Amino acid sequence: MSSWRCEGCTFLNPPPKNPNTINRCELCLLPSSSSSSTTTASSYAMLGRWSCKACTFSNAFHSPSCEICATPSSSLRRFGSAPDDVIDIADDLDDPSVGSVFLPLRRCRIDKRAASGDGRSAAEESAAKKLKAEALPAGNVDMNSGQSILKVLSYNVWFREDLEMHNRMRALGDLIQQHSPDIICFQEVTSNIFQIFRKSNWWKEYHCSVSDEMATQRPYFCMQLSKLPVKAFHCQPFINSIMGRELCTTNIVIGTNKKLVVATTHLESPCPAPPKWDQMYSTERVAQAKESLRLLNNFPNAIFGGDLNWDDKLDGPFPLLEGWVDAWTKLRPQENGWTYDTKANKMLSANRALQKRLDRFVCHLEDFKILDIHMIGLEAIPNVSYYKDKKGRNGVQKLELPVLPSDHFGLLLTIGSL
Repeated sequence: MSSWRCEGCTFLNPPPKNPNTINRCELCLLPSSSSSSTTTASSYAMLGRWSCKACTFSNAFHSPSCEICATPSSSLRRFGSAPDDVIDIADDLDDPSVGSVFLPLRRCRIDKRAASGDGRSAAEESAAKKLKAEALPAGNVDMNSGQSILKVLSYNVWFREDLEMHNRMRALGDLIQQHSPDIICFQEVTSNIFQIFRKSNWWKEYHCSVSDEMATQRPYFCMQLSKLPVKAFHCQPFINSIMGRELCTTNIVIGTNKKLVVATTHLESPCPAPPKWDQMYSTERVAQAKESLRLLNNFPNAIFGGDLNWDDKLDGPFPLLEGWVDAWTKLRPQENGWTYDTKANKMLSANRALQKRLDRFVCHLEDFKILDIHMIGLEAIPNVSYYKDKKGRNGVQKLELPVLPSDHFGLLLTIGSL
């Protein structure tokens, strides 16, 4: 028998050992749909738990908000106050945001006006013009001589479609127009985000690794874009991934003989949850990193960047091979490089404190040298905010928070030919 995906938390479970018994999800204990005709809402309610809409964490029935991300259980309905009361979570399991961390279950409706880039406020237009006026010089590649300054951007765009998706993607587009990267590596792109991108003004300058058809076949994915002529796009799935993660590569030839491979990925994500709280997937993540470098080590010039979900305390030092360097630690050894920072990113200030260098660029270059690396997307979007309830000692406080392009900061790498 094959693996099955839980309808409550979207976890991909291994094949059942005994088909004659009730098979429950290893994370949330919800019975599989093939094990019972009364699964999903009713079965999940009997467990006395509810699934967080934002992060899918399985919370105790008495928790008014998620124990992990503090998202309130807004659609839960309580009946009475006795200990054996039941919470009806049928509405939650039908909600399009349930399970969004692993598997965006439904598409949000796209506003055509917003998707086309219209409808900006005067302040937003002014900010966009300012970004364009302050734009750095575009990457300059002479395809004949091979003399080049090449800029590569990696950005986890955050598949949270219910949090100002259109404004966030528009702001991200402004950053692309400002910095004019030659190659872009995106992670957590959804079909709706893909459609917003392809209708943007900057889109026509790039070759894309994902077709319209491919964008509708997966809940979220990595995507590469290149201004330069591409010899080949390729994706290699990781055989140990339960989250559908893969290594994506773009092959480019600059001049007559300079071969460059730019690769991106979204390595296995840590997902601590009951009953064991040990689903950090460090072993899988380390193996995926090693496999990626082993494959890329065959090329004279390779850049590997993306949301690597790397935690040096948990995963150890990044497994660089001989001749490979971490661009950030090479050029900015005194800076922490936290691309996920709940203190610096005020949009996340109501979340539990987390500061990690999740996103990285590592390079193996024979014909190029690393010139610069820095973070982008550190500023809030003008005149855009959202509300979030934060649980504290004095009760629940409603906070108005700024909105940034993503929960991650982007990384912009610049290399030059020798």
